[in-house]
Amino acid sequence: MIKNIKAVNGILYLLYQTDVWKSKSSYVCFGVFDSFEHANAQAKKQNLYNKDSEVVIHPVKINQFAEVI
Repeated sequence: MIKNIKAVNGILYLLYQTDVWKSKSSYVCFGVFDSFEHANAQAKKQNLYNKDSEVVIHPVKINQFAEVI
């Protein structure tokens, strides 16, 4: 259950880890956050940044129908 998420201006941030080439099939979602800073801090805390992968933090508007990636 998602609790205490306060979307500022209706924007949430999806945290992904992917390979260095950022191929679409390699994207793995690690969470949804209410700020870019919080997503980035969690990526660092969980050691998602390394030489073999990239971290992508993608902003999305809520209540909007569209393809995410």
